[in-house]
Amino acid sequence: MIGAAAVILLSVGACRTAQDNQRDLKSTQDREMTVGVVQREIKKGMAGASVVEALGSPNIVTKDEKERETWVYDKIATEASYSESQNGLFLILGGFSNQSGASSTTQRTLTVVIKFDANGRVESFTYHSSKF
Repeated sequence: MIGAAAVILLSVGACRTAQDNQRDLKSTQDREMTVGVVQREIKKGMAGASVVEALGSPNIVTKDEKERETWVYDKIATEASYSESQNGLFLILGGFSNQSGASSTTQRTLTVVIKFDANGRVESFTYHSSKF
């Protein structure tokens, strides 16, 4: 009798729902570039070296129609998560089993364009962000 109770207790105690597993999944946000970071860190008149310290190296360096140096940061992130839960209770001749799962995929983009003046200082910057 004690052995059967232990089996039941272990079987039921190890159960987790898909919602429990989904809550445990965390986004990877180590040093990610966001609109907030751009708004907080980038200022007009800033030197290019300070921009690199704040945002890292740009993806594209080019010149615009007025021959101003232009840096483009183009970031794309895809986050996919999957969580699965299985539980069951089996006695000697019968029992039940339950399985559930949850998955999600999110894509985010951020494009930042920074234009420098003839002295290598930030003249203007624009950004566009999307999430789908």
